[in-house]
Amino acid sequence: MGPNSSRITTFIRFIMTVIESKVSIAKAAPVVYAFLADLNNHQQLMPENIYNWSSTVTEARFTIQNMAKLALKCGNMVENKEIKIIAAETPPFELELKWLLEPIGESTQVTYQISADLNMMMKMLVSGPLQKLSDHETSRLGEVLK
Repeated sequence: MGPNSSRITTFIRFIMTVIESKVSIAKAAPVVYAFLADLNNHQQLMPENIYNWSSTVTEARFTIQNMAKLALKCGNMVENKEIKIIAAETPPFELELKWLLEPIGESTQVTYQISADLNMMMKMLVSGPLQKLSDHETSRLGEVLK
């Protein structure tokens, strides 16, 4: 390329996408926290399109049908308030899952956030499935912890 040649550069812009779902659980925050802090329990929250599940208290591995294989581990945890789950291996895109607990009397308001660093194409492809996953997990949490 000479000094006067034109050059086209393509930039792929990544945007942090936050998907959120909430549920009120008729249990005290320590009960909800204890359940969510053990990643073995998260299999009960997953939809049918999750398979090849394996887990320990602090790690979980699974495949999302037609999407990706994920390996997750517990990150920062604040007792009875927050559980952060991060990638244990390089994911197809940057991803962070966060459970936020807010005690309200004898109940707990639970907010589940999925944060993903996505380019516009990926955002169009996975935002819907990630929102369904988030909604499904919070709904199942409400059913499991009745």
